[in-house]
Amino acid sequence: MSLIVWVMMGIALWHFAVFVPDRFYGGIVGAFLTAIVGATVFGFVVSGMTVPGQADTDLLSALEAIPGAIAALAISWWYGSKTEGVHRPDVL
Repeated sequence: MSLIVWVMMGIALWHFAVFVPDRFYGGIVGAFLTAIVGATVFGFVVSGMTVPGQADTDLLSALEAIPGAIAALAISWWYGSKTEGVHRPDVL
C-alpha cells in the first residue's frame, strides 16, 4: 500500500514542475517519470528495502517520498539544462 502512496506523492510533486523552465531531461514526460521513480526508490530505501502493507501505511509514508522526488527532479533538471544544446536544435 505504501508503494501507491509513494507514487501518488511523486505525481503530486511533479505538478509543481510547471513553475520552473522546462529543461528537464526528456521534457515534461521525463520529469513525470523521474518524480515517480525518485519518490519510489527513496521510499523503498527509507523503509528498509521493504514495501509496508496497508496496516503499516500512515501519513509518514507519504512524507518519506518527498525528498526523493525533489532530489530526482532537481537532478533531471540539472542534467537536462547541461545537455539542452545537444538534444534541442536551435529553431529560432
